[in-house]
Amino acid sequence: MAGNGPEMALKEGLVRFRLQQERNQAALSALPASLLRPDGDNLWLLFFEMRPKETSTARKLAAGAQIRFSDDTARLQKINQVRTSAVGKQIRDVIALLERTREPLTLHQINEKTYVDIDGNGAVAESLRNNAKVRFDGECYSYKRTHDVRGKDELLSLIRTFPDGLPASEVEDAYPSVLEDLQALKSSGDIYLLSVQRTNVFF
Repeated sequence: MAGNGPEMALKEGLVRFRLQQERNQAALSALPASLLRPDGDNLWLLFFEMRPKETSTARKLAAGAQIRFSDDTARLQKINQVRTSAVGKQIRDVIALLERTREPLTLHQINEKTYVDIDGNGAVAESLRNNAKVRFDGECYSYKRTHDVRGKDELLSLIRTFPDGLPASEVEDAYPSVLEDLQALKSSGDIYLLSVQRTNVFF
């Protein structure tokens, strides 16, 4: 009986081999004929199975790329719209930015925020440097106030130096809360307001 051991093992191996062949044949039979090569060499199917499949993540990435492309297109259109607009409008955009930020800004910073290319437009550059509301130090542009006051006490001191009155237009852009401070000084009786030829003047 011991001599039958190798024969039994061989027979079991053959049975397993035939079963595996039958399973493989069944799997191949289930595939469309267009995927099978006539020479019987179907190793390339492994590559077919390993190809990246479209997933929801892939679709989201593709959608994101389309959104970025759309955003870039809109940005380029906006840049072209600004740079082909009238010189006066570009100057107003820059001055509005300088007044809003109250900080010295470089050409690059202004370009990023407004798309106005000062360095590339000589008319815009010259007009800004000669504008009464703009200060240019050779590197940065900043907003130039008519009067350099930064708070209520300085504002009151300034008004008192004008015995003939200080027009509101000369201080209304001094700092962000200046209008509130003018109203507070008026309410407290420290200053009063007169309308002279449709111009508000503080005394």
